[in-house]
Amino acid sequence: MIFEYYYRIQALYLAAMAKELLPDSVLTNWQKKSADRQKLYKQYLQRAKKNDVLKQLPDLHEEAFSKIDCLQCAACCKNYSPRFKTPDIKRISKLLRMKEGEFVETYLREDEDGDFVLQQLPCPFLGADHYCSIYEDRPSDCHRFPYTDEDIIIKRQPLTLKNATFCPITYYVLEGLLKNK
Repeated sequence: MIFEYYYRIQALYLAAMAKELLPDSVLTNWQKKSADRQKLYKQYLQRAKKNDVLKQLPDLHEEAFSKIDCLQCAACCKNYSPRFKTPDIKRISKLLRMKEGEFVETYLREDEDGDFVLQQLPCPFLGADHYCSIYEDRPSDCHRFPYTDEDIIIKRQPLTLKNATFCPITYYVLEGLLKNK
């Protein structure tokens, strides 16, 4: 049984290695490249066949996360606020042993779209080591970010383009989609 498991793992590893991965150099100066390629990304996302993109996302998403350590970056937590939906507020205020109203008053404000977002940045739950103090109970937007394994990448193109300017994972996935088109 153990040998069968070992051989399955080895076969999966060899199959993954046989795939042509994006070269590591794709991440060199990624922010400048992303800024320079915004128009190209926009054109691609507008013209791409949704089902073709969705088929590629799981592998590209996993590949990106295998090459990029979010804890080295944390740009999302430093510069942008997630939306805090009612279930998030309930869950986090319970974790912090606060009343929901107290949590909202202490940490959140209502934005121009009527969503609750953080009053201040960086996120007050982000530690100096880039670890999140409420990670297990974080808002659903944080849990899903950077949306590179779901149809949001096509459905909400302005968000995808914005994310590509500060998130190396989003940039990496877009580059992979362009390479495979």
